[in-house]
Amino acid sequence: MRLFLSLSALSLAALCLACPALAADIEASSRIESVTLYPDAAQATRSAEIVLPAGASRVVLRDLPAALDAATLQISGEGDGALTLGAVDVRRTPAPKPDGGFETKLKGLQDEREAAQIKVDALAAKLAMIQEFSRKGPQPGEEKAVTAQDWSAAFDLVGNALTKTGDELRQARAVVAEVDTRIKALEATRPAPAPRGAAQDVAIDVEAPAAGKYRLSLTYRLHGARWTPAYEARLTTDKKTAKLEFLRRASISQRTGEDWSAVSLTLAAFPAASRAAAPEPQPQRIEFFEVAPMGAVMRSAPAPAAAPPMLEEADGARLKKAARPQMAQIDSNGIQAFFRAPGKVSLASDGTTKLVALSAQTPAVDLSWKTAPALDPRAFLSAHFVNGEEAPLLPGPVTLYRDGAMIGQASLKLIAAQEGADLGFGPDERVTVTRAPIKRKENEPTWYGQTKTETREFKTVLKNLHDFPVDLLVVDQTPYSENNAITVELLASQTTPGAEKDPEGKRGLLNWRLSLAPGESKELRLAYRMKWPADREVLVPGAGG
Repeated sequence: MRLFLSLSALSLAALCLACPALAADIEASSRIESVTLYPDAAQATRSAEIVLPAGASRVVLRDLPAALDAATLQISGEGDGALTLGAVDVRRTPAPKPDGGFETKLKGLQDEREAAQIKVDALAAKLAMIQEFSRKGPQPGEEKAVTAQDWSAAFDLVGNALTKTGDELRQARAVVAEVDTRIKALEATRPAPAPRGAAQDVAIDVEAPAAGKYRLSLTYRLHGARWTPAYEARLTTDKKTAKLEFLRRASISQRTGEDWSAVSLTLAAFPAASRAAAPEPQPQRIEFFEVAPMGAVMRSAPAPAAAPPMLEEADGARLKKAARPQMAQIDSNGIQAFFRAPGKVSLASDGTTKLVALSAQTPAVDLSWKTAPALDPRAFLSAHFVNGEEAPLLPGPVTLYRDGAMIGQASLKLIAAQEGADLGFGPDERVTVTRAPIKRKENEPTWYGQTKTETREFKTVLKNLHDFPVDLLVVDQTPYSENNAITVELLASQTTPGAEKDPEGKRGLLNWRLSLAPGESKELRLAYRMKWPADREVLVPGAGG
């Protein structure tokens, strides 16, 4: 037994010498320094300055946001020596419970006030009874006469009782007032609610070659943060030229559980959770449709996979200069684009919306007018421009201004860098459009099997009231048929020539492109004939007239 104990002791001693000492926990404070904000998430980088002893340590960062995605956590370090980074633990901590000390004190004071108020009520009732007794004189029918000595004794008794009870009541009310003052003072120190619910602690095993100052940086993705684009387009027109000012802004908000205070903000012009690889098409087989026998279960084809989710203004001899927003810096590598917001940005974690100006451009603009008289007898002004920035214009709302007046809001689709786009700027009352039917003829068949025909003809008058020429696109339409028994024939002899038929594969549409000089008026005619069997009824759309 002695030999066994000795061997055991020696083995334990050797094991202690062979194993390093347990790492000491060092709690470090940290703060977010920079944020890269995506349309659907955020990537935050936070740093911690620490003093480490030589050897192994365990650095603990507490109360990091619960929205931190542990799978994306990256850690780096630097300092007086080559720091070795070991294992990392991420542990979720429950929401802090409210401080019970305040509520206990408040409950005690409220109980004390209730007891004091009961005493006040009792003394007030006693005082009222004494006063009622003092108002009673000799009652009718009493045989014994009340002497002056009796009255004097009664007066003394009532007076002493009133004096004593009144003094006690005054003191009791003073106690209630004093407790009320203490309650009010305590209420003023009520602790604020916890700024967030659950949080996460991160513990990092490190080993320093020598004691000294070190810096740890943590980068991770956060849910609950986003930015959306918001645009402003200002079109200025005059007799000869047009000018377009296009402002890109970001509407940012976050509910990550932690306020951002004076951080460097970068906005990514692409989502964080976008598809990383091209989709793989699957072979598609065509086969005859087989009717299932009675009682058999019909098999449906498998459903397709879901897709993953400013101007300067002259004022007499003095020139006023309009204020201009400070813009972000655009960084692009030819594939991805980022906006670096100027200065430092602070944003609370309560969903508050902050607007940040990202960029402004004044691209060359071509004006044109478009009308679809069968649907709306007005001409609408359109501006064509090319996105001259290195970053794409993401889908978002555009607030439209024309010659200083806000005319509404439109939606912008995705526009790549150097890609052209069109923005509508509302109806132009100086380009008039008048459309009217001038002929509608139907035949009435007299025997079975005869073909029924119907002819329609329209006239559209367009006039330019501007003192400069305008380019106008006129879009009109005729019905079309996919049934061989129904035919639609465009009557070329009665239709204004020069129309583009079925533009962009849209059947039944016709485009005329006109140029109207100042004060010029032009007329367009459209005529077509429809035929179908007289024994059948057809649905003729009203859009064609």
